[in-house]
Amino acid sequence: MVRITGDVTIAAPVEEVFDLVADGRNEPLYNPRLVRAEKLTDGPVAAGARFAATPRGTGARGTMTVEILEYDRPHRLRNDIRSSSMRVDGTLTFRETGAGTLLRWDWDMRLLGPTRVLTPVLALVGLGWERRNWLDLKRYLEAGAR
Repeated sequence: MVRITGDVTIAAPVEEVFDLVADGRNEPLYNPRLVRAEKLTDGPVAAGARFAATPRGTGARGTMTVEILEYDRPHRLRNDIRSSSMRVDGTLTFRETGAGTLLRWDWDMRLLGPTRVLTPVLALVGLGWERRNWLDLKRYLEAGAR
């Protein structure tokens, strides 16, 4: 298992950051590594909501499911992310600051099956992937795209 943590400050209101991130359908707007995301469950975005996301270049085989396990608007999200090769249990926290919103991520990532041998690589590159994802969110929101 690999633990990846970090934070970024985004010059946007905490409710705006939380709502954008909580609704998994929005991720392709700021994450160019995703080609598609859809909501799988009926009802509002809340605990129990599930999404499917397809990373670029993986096709249906790479589709990940994301389930919101905890939803405390606008402070905390806990997600369970699963694909055929990975399992992630992660928490995102959102805190209002004088500069906007402090977004923190804390992921426990586990590779499955034959990909387990790549765990040392995940430990090396995973932090960069996550940091880039949240910096892309920062750029998206601070550009006034929403």
